[in-house]
Amino acid sequence: MIKHYSDHAANERTFLAWVRTAIAVMAFGFLIERFDLFLAFAASEATSRSLALHGQKFANVAGLATIFLGVAMIVIAAIRFFRVAKDIESEKTVPSTGSRIDLALAVLLVLLGISLFLYMARAVLPAV
Repeated sequence: MIKHYSDHAANERTFLAWVRTAIAVMAFGFLIERFDLFLAFAASEATSRSLALHGQKFANVAGLATIFLGVAMIVIAAIRFFRVAKDIESEKTVPSTGSRIDLALAVLLVLLGISLFLYMARAVLPAV
């Protein structure tokens, strides 16, 4: 039996949950970047003419930034996973590293939310 098996299993489940979240964030970034293609196709089918897409550059930047946030989430989650695994194996009592890494992951999710808000605000509100 692996020593501290339940602790290692919990650590791995947490890591995999962050990886799944990051993959979803990256997939959503890809969707944001390519959403202009869907709009152009839908507009051409509905009106028999092409649609001028004014926010294409913004969508590309927002999509790439969201994909980058997903990659950063995986990197931070991996650092957290290995640090916690090392602490579990340690025979001595290790002080808590605090919640800095967890807060960093949460900040990345907040940045994702803000970027999505800005993207949708730009898509919905008329250009000034």
